[in-house]
Amino acid sequence: MDIALIVAASENGVIGRDNQLPWRLPTDLKRFKALTMGKPMVMGRKTFQSIGKALPGRANIVVTRDEGFSADGIDVAHSLEAALDLARAWAEGRDGGDLKDVTHQASEIAVIGGANIYRQALPLASIVHMTVVHDEIEGDAFFPRLDPERWEKTEAVAVPRGEKDSHVISYETYRRVSPG
Repeated sequence: MDIALIVAASENGVIGRDNQLPWRLPTDLKRFKALTMGKPMVMGRKTFQSIGKALPGRANIVVTRDEGFSADGIDVAHSLEAALDLARAWAEGRDGGDLKDVTHQASEIAVIGGANIYRQALPLASIVHMTVVHDEIEGDAFFPRLDPERWEKTEAVAVPRGEKDSHVISYETYRRVSPG
């Protein structure tokens, strides 16, 4: 089963500032929804809290060390490995924890951040769907650099700037060409 990292990052690798996105990109949010709908999503607790709620139509699996953490509509895992096991079970239509009411079958697990989860998941991933924010942005959370010896850009699409978008973006897809 493919593990896909889905990320928006500035040209200098910034993905966040103060646990928020440092841009406004409704165009990218539509793409994010299309890439994640019907799939299990794995995210860290801070990413989940920045979203503020479980996103409908997909499994929301939150990785946290906090043994007491819970929220409506999510499954909690205490390691990335446990989260990926839950995601695989959900994607294969097996017992998906709190998400039994969602009709599901998926061939891909979507890892959606934050920085620590991306670092842990990158060696396991086979694909990266990246929205490049064409600007140098200040931030405190960064996406790891993709090693060109291990990752090949297979697609690059210029995106017309949406009326409400704060920045110009493009979409890039990378596929793994050599192991971790």
